Amino acid sequence: MPHKPSFRLWLSYQFDSFMSRGTLALIGGLAVVSLLIITIAGAILTLGGRLLAPEGSNEGFSFIEGAWESLMRTFDAGTMGGDQGWGFRLVMLFVTVGGILIVSTLIGVLTTGVEAKLDELRKGRSLVLENDHTVILGWSPQIFTIISELVIANTNRRKGAAIAILASQDKIEMEDSIRAHIQDHQNTHIICRSGSPMDLTDLEIVSPHTAHSIIIIPPEGEGQDSYVIKTVLAVTNNPNRRPEPYHIVTEIRDPRNMDVVHMLGQGDDVQAILMGDLIARVVAQTSRQSGLSVVYTELLNFGGDEIYLHEEPALTGKGFGEALLAYEDSTIMGLSSVDGIARLNPPMDTRISTGDRLIALSADDDTVRLSGLVSVPLALDLIHKNGSARRSKPEKVLILGWNRSAPTIIRELDNYVARGSRITVVADQDIDREFYACCRGLVNQKSAFKQDDTTDRRVLDDLNIADFDHVIVLSYDDLEVQEADARTLVTLLHLRDISKRDETPFSIVSEMRDLRNRQLAEVAEVDDFVVSDHLVSLMMAQLSENKHLYDVFTDLFDPAGSETYLKPVGDYVQVNQPLNFYTLVEAARRRGETAIGYRLANEENNPAKAYGVHTNPRKSELVTFSIEDKIIVLAQD
Repeated sequence: MPHKPSFRLWLSYQFDSFMSRGTLALIGGLAVVSLLIITIAGAILTLGGRLLAPEGSNEGFSFIEGAWESLMRTFDAGTMGGDQGWGFRLVMLFVTVGGILIVSTLIGVLTTGVEAKLDELRKGRSLVLENDHTVILGWSPQIFTIISELVIANTNRRKGAAIAILASQDKIEMEDSIRAHIQDHQNTHIICRSGSPMDLTDLEIVSPHTAHSIIIIPPEGEGQDSYVIKTVLAVTNNPNRRPEPYHIVTEIRDPRNMDVVHMLGQGDDVQAILMGDLIARVVAQTSRQSGLSVVYTELLNFGGDEIYLHEEPALTGKGFGEALLAYEDSTIMGLSSVDGIARLNPPMDTRISTGDRLIALSADDDTVRLSGLVSVPLALDLIHKNGSARRSKPEKVLILGWNRSAPTIIRELDNYVARGSRITVVADQDIDREFYACCRGLVNQKSAFKQDDTTDRRVLDDLNIADFDHVIVLSYDDLEVQEADARTLVTLLHLRDISKRDETPFSIVSEMRDLRNRQLAEVAEVDDFVVSDHLVSLMMAQLSENKHLYDVFTDLFDPAGSETYLKPVGDYVQVNQPLNFYTLVEAARRRGETAIGYRLANEENNPAKAYGVHTNPRKSELVTFSIEDKIIVLAQD
């Protein structure tokens, strides 16, 4: 038989249950007790008649008047100081004592409730009520670049934009970090919430079902791809998901996981950047072309000109080569067909069909306008005729350091260098098996590996670095970011000192992981830097705003198609003669290439002028080039 509790135990249990209902229930309970006290006191005064009336009063109280007198003494204990008549005083004393207890308890309840609400706000658990906003799931140093780019992208919006961040960090700490890195949010509202992006309940806090796009940032350390896969699964298979496709942008480290992400995103726009391959290609290309990383940065950030897809009916039926000279303030890079296939630098005689969109580099989407010029101002007499291709010679490449991108860099370099070239790797770790496995299929390079300390000056001197054509310094990805960049900086300083002492012409390209350390590394006067996380962050921000750019970026970094090159401008036109960019575009067009800008040698060390890189310049502006300047083109080789 069930045990029947005593009345005292039952009453205690009911009281505990009531107290656990929260602040509003407690306030309601106090209101009921107050009303009960006032009602009892009013009834006593009414029934007592003249016996309980104050001295000097010949009439008793009505119930309403008695209740009002009680209410006043409940709120203010000092009101009873002028009461007369002991019967009346005793009743008012009862009411006043009850009022003191109730008001004191009420103050305590309100204080506790406010503190609890502040704690809840600090934890960042309140629901985000936004629409058409950007959701960022996860936290790493990449987030500051992404937010900075989104803030710039949102400046053109008439209504304020919003970014909602969900990460396991403390809300206040996230807000303080963002405030320290990004002082001006302009018209973008940044909202931070604490929780796990992989938890369905926590995910609802940032309203992903009403978001314009979702960016998933994997944390630093191991298990990054697992984090991404679980988070994508939490969004796409959410029981509360919307019927429309989600636009999700993220990055993947292991190429074997790309298929998994695509399977999870069937029916949605899940765009994953394969970070290792991307950075490896950029490092390999930049090692042979100083300034290429700056070109990519200019193409990917929102600070200057951006890439847009623009349909121009007036050019339907005309050749792609004609479109290159049809714009004054925009640079045409390629075509995107009706079926969404992007082609950078297609054949010049490619006809523009109805529905095709031009891939244009411009200040804004509304600045892609035809120049309307009947006659394009070309200095045809300054254009060189196509000369014979320069014959490449075997090269020696030295890689200092090792990370997961190194095998791809080695294989990528094999596509560019001449047969008989040599690549040497020096790293702290014992990577014999991994190194020789990645070098097994090399065609144009012979390979060698040495295990040693890449920050030791004696080791570097013994390598006879002056004999190499290119030196690549990689960041160790098994170290913490700042420690890895510190080792890279030490190596760079030694290399620059060796270069100055021996006056050797070898180029130095370095990979950095933290953009802030680039300014420190500039002391070493390195030819170029590749800040891996920064480039990926720029691309993620671009894709979150325009999902149609995914195919464009895929083609831009695909070694099978046209690639970006910095070539001597003297191979195209006469130097030391004033000419406009129209003329450079025409000179490149005649070679089957698409010119998108140039690099001035006298500005290479000036960060304020993008290290001399000028993409999408005004075509009619006259420039006098020197023999050291470069033209930036999209070309097959």
